[in-house]
Amino acid sequence: MGKASRKRRQSEGSDPAQERAPYVARPFEGLVRETDWVAMREILPAATAPITVVVPEGTEVAGSPVPAGEHDVTLVTVLPGAVPALHRDNGEVLVALQSRTSSGDVSRDVAQALLSALVARPGTSVNSVRPATASTPRLQDLLQDGTELEVTVHPDFGFWLADDASDEQRAALEQMNDTVVPMHRLDGAPSAFWVLMGGRAYVRWILGEDEDAATQALARLQAAGEHTLGEGTELLGAFRANGLLVPVIEVDPAAEAASHAEALAALQARYEAALTSTEPLTADERRARDGLVSRQVTLR
Repeated sequence: MGKASRKRRQSEGSDPAQERAPYVARPFEGLVRETDWVAMREILPAATAPITVVVPEGTEVAGSPVPAGEHDVTLVTVLPGAVPALHRDNGEVLVALQSRTSSGDVSRDVAQALLSALVARPGTSVNSVRPATASTPRLQDLLQDGTELEVTVHPDFGFWLADDASDEQRAALEQMNDTVVPMHRLDGAPSAFWVLMGGRAYVRWILGEDEDAATQALARLQAAGEHTLGEGTELLGAFRANGLLVPVIEVDPAAEAASHAEALAALQARYEAALTSTEPLTADERRARDGLVSRQVTLR
């Protein structure tokens, strides 16, 4: 039997529950406000968002049946001890978007943690999650149609604590709160956040388009000198996060975060106009694009 025949027979007899989850470069694509999902996963230190998931009949995780129907879940950025999820005594389920992942699809990994939390006993934490497989549902399969994240950015990790938290837990929380950097959502763009770090202030602006299209549009703006928030601000570069581009603009740390909203709205409008251009990049625009690409940093 030839190699092609053997591979075909192996493929035909394969079990999706045993197959590795396929790699997905843009795991939150298709979700409403994809940029906010990326913010929760990569940008925000302390934030929460409530969602409702619908679990189909017959869904299992690690051999345990998951209760079918609607379930309210609170997404959080991180949890104590970096655990993937918690199932509190009162039945509340918290799932961390920034926990470690084990497959090539963050959406499946988070869904796996969520399902594991639903079958966990109340009052327990999910300390580890089995790797997601090709048969693991994705968030896109579980969320109600049209679900839009209502993200709340918190000044600290107070959302960790239940009403009956111990003194030890409260002491640990105080230590963690000392590490939180100030961050605020800005008006003017769908997902942009002001952050103060080491006495310097930055705007992290998450673009919702494909990386290549976003980079090209940003290059057009830079070549025209229209890529910042005005005098005294500077585009430092961009992160690559979950398939999206996140430009980082340094701003005056003495200025209030909200004071950048008008300039950000104007920049967003210029960016959207640049996206519609079908003209080939000029020499200056190509140089700007190459410079942007060379300064990109991939998160995880």
